[in-house]
Amino acid sequence: MYNVKILHEQSECKRILIMAEENYLVDIKMYLKSGIHIGTKFKTKQMASFIYKTRPDGLSVLNLEKINERLRVVANMISKYDPVDILIVSRRENGWKAVKLFAKVTGCKVFPGRYTPGILTNSALEDFMETKLIVVTDAWPDRNALLDGLKIGVPVIALCDTNNQINGIDLVLPCNNKGKKSLGVAFYVLAKEYMKARGVIAKDEEMPISIDEFMAE
Repeated sequence: MYNVKILHEQSECKRILIMAEENYLVDIKMYLKSGIHIGTKFKTKQMASFIYKTRPDGLSVLNLEKINERLRVVANMISKYDPVDILIVSRRENGWKAVKLFAKVTGCKVFPGRYTPGILTNSALEDFMETKLIVVTDAWPDRNALLDGLKIGVPVIALCDTNNQINGIDLVLPCNNKGKKSLGVAFYVLAKEYMKARGVIAKDEEMPISIDEFMAE
């Protein structure tokens, strides 16, 4: 009788685990491989609710389920906007490939490199542009875009690591926002879910660019 109970509990745990994995937007192994959950040795109080634990080596680890859920929420939010109304900004070079590929498959605007203050507020600038939604890969190096977004009153989504402050951000996407592979997986998932929500690709259809291409060094 005791063995039957143990087998039943093991079966139930396995069922719950399978259900949890089915809720992930990509194979959980891809998340782990990319290190999307590995944070820094610094953590802010504002990011505490997204942190799962701190390892013996001092690195904080983000909650993978919360990352996955926020990716779903962010994808749903950006799907409300036409591509021409979305601006992706990445000062950090490790994010350039990911944001460019995202722009390539979705058609949104992208600004890799140093963002000059006023691009969204000063129509006299040569590179002036208009947007209705801003996504930044890191709120600190991309603070000029964040401040411009606050001035014109458009929503700002920010990928935030354990060391980020989140002042002025409308929606936080917790993740490792410094690694190429981590950023690649994040923007692959966002692109895939955005295109599905917009009806560009079917729910069971593959992306035109693979996750491996987004993750490539």
